[in-house]
Amino acid sequence: MDTLRKGDQGAQVTQLQQLLNQRGYAAPVTGVFDNRTWQALRAFQTQNLDQHGQPLVVDGAAGPLTWWSLQNPKPVIVTPTAVDYATLPATGGSARGRAALGAAIGELKAGACEQGGNNCGPFVRKYLAPAGLTEGDPWCASFVSYCFLQGAGGDPSKMPFPYIGSARSMLAEFKDHGWASTPGDGYAPQPGDIVVWWRVSLAGWLGHVGLVHSVQDGMLYTIEGNRSPVVQGFSYVLSRMDKLLGFGHVP
Repeated sequence: MDTLRKGDQGAQVTQLQQLLNQRGYAAPVTGVFDNRTWQALRAFQTQNLDQHGQPLVVDGAAGPLTWWSLQNPKPVIVTPTAVDYATLPATGGSARGRAALGAAIGELKAGACEQGGNNCGPFVRKYLAPAGLTEGDPWCASFVSYCFLQGAGGDPSKMPFPYIGSARSMLAEFKDHGWASTPGDGYAPQPGDIVVWWRVSLAGWLGHVGLVHSVQDGMLYTIEGNRSPVVQGFSYVLSRMDKLLGFGHVP
């Protein structure tokens, strides 16, 4: 397939628009790469991976990696790890943070994943519903909120913060409570903390959030939803985390 950009026309643009619609990103099927198609394509790129498990570049152009991602399900990313994500760390973190992390581990062990399409399936609906969101919406923040809800015994009134479906809004809520730290301030993340990244643009509104599992030997280990199609663990070099916005700690 050719690399397509705004202004292009023809059968391949029609195919691009059809694929975007099939994946839940509305674009008029006109055969003309217009602004609405460009916006839909950028939205798709912010939420999907290439065949190597890497985030797509958000450039609004349909190149080989984007074409592949449009025609294939999100790949499951398997990363080597020195920790057992299915086991709650023996120490560290607050009681409420550890309870949320325990809930995340329960979802991981239950095989929580997307089913039937991008950001779709019963697990995803379960996470999104309390936030007032519907199937097809990004679910990383709703997953973290769900874990804190379960950690509070399923009672929203006992959650430490409102059920939030946006990563950046969640970090803002933590900042309002004085629970947030920023990159470079020397904070040592603990089990059950939230970790938030920016996506596309530091000044934009898109973000991603996960739960800290543990920190060992300079590595940060997390449990995240919606980075791949399954709830799973990831590892990062703590001193070289790309696009980090900060951490949040519920006392």
